[in-house]
Order: sequence, then C-alpha cells, then structure tokens
Amino acid sequence: MGPGRNRGWLLRLVIAFSFAQGAVSMARPAVSYRALALGADERAIGVIAGVYALLPLFAAVPLGRRTDRGRCAPLLPVGVVLIAGGCALSGLADSLVAMAVWSGVMGLGHLSFVIGAQSLVARQSAPHEHDRNFGHFTIGASLGQLIGPVAAGALIGGPDMARTSALALVVAGAGAAVAFTSLWRIERPVDPESRTERGERVPVHRILRTRGVPGGILISLAVLSATDILTAYLPVVGEDRGIAPSVIGLLLSLRAAATIACRLVMTPMLRWLGRTALLTVTCVLGAVLCAGIAVPVPVWALALMLAALGFCLGVGQPLSMTTVVHAAPDDARSTALALRLTGNRLGQVAAPAAAGLVAGVAGVAAPFVMLGALLLVSSGIALRSPVAAAPEGGGKKGSAGRRGSRIGAVLSRKRDL
Repeated sequence: MGPGRNRGWLLRLVIAFSFAQGAVSMARPAVSYRALALGADERAIGVIAGVYALLPLFAAVPLGRRTDRGRCAPLLPVGVVLIAGGCALSGLADSLVAMAVWSGVMGLGHLSFVIGAQSLVARQSAPHEHDRNFGHFTIGASLGQLIGPVAAGALIGGPDMARTSALALVVAGAGAAVAFTSLWRIERPVDPESRTERGERVPVHRILRTRGVPGGILISLAVLSATDILTAYLPVVGEDRGIAPSVIGLLLSLRAAATIACRLVMTPMLRWLGRTALLTVTCVLGAVLCAGIAVPVPVWALALMLAALGFCLGVGQPLSMTTVVHAAPDDARSTALALRLTGNRLGQVAAPAAAGLVAGVAGVAAPFVMLGALLLVSSGIALRSPVAAAPEGGGKKGSAGRRGSRIGAVLSRKRDL
C-alpha cells in the first residue's frame, strides 16, 4: 500500500503522541515545582530544564541516520519507555542532581519518539499530504500539552509541595506507558529493494550548508524555545505573582488549546497568506505577546495573551517539518529532521540557561522579553527564507520540482531548508 492511501496509522500515531507528550507536559512543570520544593532557585530551574535537552544533542543525528537506513517504528516504544522511566524516577529522586539526570533521560525518550514519529509521517504520506499530515501529527503534541498541565495543576498544591509534585511525576510516567496501546502495526512493511537502491549517505555538512537550512533551524528553535520556557517558567511567574498552580495549569492548557485551533485551520491560512507571510506574521505577533507576559497584568488578561500566543506558536513546527522533508534527499529525510531537532535541543539547552541568568539578574518575568526578541529575529529570517509548496499532484521530487526551482521555488530535490 503506497503513501497516502490509509491514514489509520496516523490516527494511532496521534493518540500515542498525545499520551507521550501529555506525560512530558505534565512532568515539566511538576519538575519545576518539585525542584522549588527541594530548594532550587531560578538558576537551578534553568539548569534542570537545560539538561532535559542535553542528552538528545548527542543522539539526534545517529538516530536519524539509523532511521534513514531502516524502520521508524522501533524508536517509538523505546521513546515511551524512556519517557515513562524518566518521569517516574524524577518523582522518586530526592536531590537536584538526580532530578537533572532523570530529566535528561526523559528528554532522550521524547527525542527518540519524535524522530521515529516524524520520519513515519514523512515516509507514509504522499508529498502533497505533508502539510496536512504534519499538522494533524502535531495536534497530538498539542493535545498532550493541553491535558498535561491541567493534570499537573490538579495534583500539585497544598502545604507539601514536594509530595504532590512527586505524585504528579509518577502519574505522568504511568500516563506515558498508555501510549503502548496505539503502537501496534503502525508502520507498513518496507520494500527491501528500496533499501538496496539507496546510495551513500548525504554528509551532514552538505545539508547544513544548503540554502535556507540555518534559517529554518533558527525559526524552529525560536518557536520551540518559546513553548519550552513558557512551560518551565510560567510556574515561577505564578509563584512570584501569587497565582495558584491549578490556575497556571489551566493557563498552559489554554495556550495548548489555541495551538490545536491554529493547526485545525492551518490549510485555509496557508491558502490565504502563503507560508512565508504566515510564518512572518505569527512570529512578529508571538514576539509582542511574549514580551507582554513580563508585564504584571490581571489573570484574565494573561489568559488572553497566552491564548493568542498559543495560536501564533502553532504555525512554526509543522511548517518547518514539511519544509525539511520536501527539501532533503529521499535517503536523508530522517537525518534532516534530526538536524532540525538538534537545533531545537540546542535551543532547549541554551535558552533555559540564558533564561535562568536573566531571571536571576532582572526578575522572573525577564526571560519572556528575551523570547520576544528571539521571535522577532526569527520573523526576519522567515521573511528572507521563503518556502514553496509541494506539488499538489503528490508526485515525487523530480522534473516538476526542478522546474519549480527554476521559477523561484526554494524547495526542490537539490535544495534543503
């Protein structure tokens, strides 16, 4: 069965991703609250959040290479095991060092799952379906980000913050394990001939030096950093402003709900504005809204800003996935996606560390001003790195793609984002 003929696998993948991402989204604020209960300050929170992305930095490209040469599905259960274990063991840890280590394990599991899942979508979708299928795939992430913080907020609270945050982490680990129920027969059999036809692997430096790659990585990095720091630092802002953990959980879930709404209407927005304008406008608006979080406002105004911010941040990730897949050679798609994720993880290491330093010097709301500046820079990059659509007919990247490049299209077989 060829790409695009049956999307039952996509529904199961979205369900599995919802549980895996829900566990991570529940665990991230729970880790922050437990670290605070164990005596961590803003700088320590930034370090722990950065370690979450540290291990994946060294694993992304090897995992992408392995997936290009074999199957995607085996990475999914491995990722679920690492996520579940990292969550549960973070709850049982009684020191900040141990929490940082298990946070790194959780991040490695999340990376493994995402590389396998994104590669699966790329491989089992027709070219003209990538925008839609990647958008639907990322709805799974948004559903997890919607449910996870609410569940964390419902469990965390009271005088014994250390105990309730530990309970939330153990529950998150159990929730991640539920993802196993949707992973059966999720990948179609791989044609053995397709493996023998592949030539030598494309060097990483060649992918990184092609037109648009640095810009695409920076856009994805900025959007993910905004989401990541928002999840890690909004609890700290809530503590500083006297906002209850349950309200913070609802605010984070409101942001995720707005992201889901964005991805449900992404196709008509693309028809209306086009990719370049859509990326640029949403990055600019996201920059303004991120900076606005630093201003002490009533909770209802903060909710409105987070809803608008969630809608703007919903654009960057699926479009950057589609761009990378269309640009990369057929036998290096997973590696290209892994390079994009490596950029994301670099941002997840550097941005929380920088946020911790900024928060320690200028206050707990200052990191959001920093994020606003980063998104503003990414809007300029989006404007200078236009992205062309895949051919509607769903054909392979061949003569049509080359003709498109001659009339100014950025995405073709020989050009990588």
